[in-house]
Amino acid sequence: MHEELSTIRDWLRWGVTQFNEAGLFFGHGSDNAFDEVAYLIAHVLNLPLKHLDAFLDARLIEGEKKQVQKFLGRRIEKRIPAAYLTNEAWLGDFRFYVDERVIIPRSFIAELYPDKLDPFLPDHDTVRNILDLCTGSGCLAIMMAHAYPKAEIVATDISADALAVAQQNIRDYNLADRIGLIHTDLMETLPSGIRYDLIMSNPPYVTDHALNHLPREYCHEPRIALSGGEDGMDVVRYLIKNARKFLKPHGVLVIEVGNNRAFAEDAFPDLPFFWLEMHSTDDSVFVLRYEDLPE
Repeated sequence: MHEELSTIRDWLRWGVTQFNEAGLFFGHGSDNAFDEVAYLIAHVLNLPLKHLDAFLDARLIEGEKKQVQKFLGRRIEKRIPAAYLTNEAWLGDFRFYVDERVIIPRSFIAELYPDKLDPFLPDHDTVRNILDLCTGSGCLAIMMAHAYPKAEIVATDISADALAVAQQNIRDYNLADRIGLIHTDLMETLPSGIRYDLIMSNPPYVTDHALNHLPREYCHEPRIALSGGEDGMDVVRYLIKNARKFLKPHGVLVIEVGNNRAFAEDAFPDLPFFWLEMHSTDDSVFVLRYEDLPE
């Protein structure tokens, strides 16, 4: 096979065919076989993905062929998401280190960067305290640190392993002086005396039924970071019940619930949810103001 597949174009064509025949699931950064094979080849060969076309007719040496085949083979045989193979994930222009200690960043909240919350927090310089719950890789905390340059951020997670990954990403972005990590279950051991302008969370919200029917690719991610209980609202209920006592009077709570808008509204029929419009969805992230939350 190595003799027959000579150029990047050859390997790209072969890889797309193999991915499609294997019936892989794409939901961790790309949505089709072509884009994911191109990404993996560019990563292995240390080439710029945006300019891969310029190299399509370049011939691979034997060692490069073996590495490309290894990466593509592991993706097919073990259903390992591409982000875990390359140890990187992207949200917009932000790159994050990831491994199987954290879920792969793919939050709709990332689309709020840098100004989608302006109707609620119009002056970025006056946002001084942000709380990121279930931070995982630390991706959202890092993005909000860039959006709100004068804010100090507390990021929490129940997983010490996840916080180790978050710490690495925070260090990579030179934000250790602005983002503090706390190993705790949600709001159990937060710093005393601090109230927040913004509390945000991309919590576990996969329903029990959906969790038992996920594609194999998701089985590589920490189950604790996905499981949201029978209706996916276990953590969301806790956050809504407790958020007010940690918010400033002008503060807002922002929570992602994926495809579970109906479950959220059924759980809290009297709350005035404001659902944010994104380019890909308008019912996955809600905002509640301080005054809207239960006391």
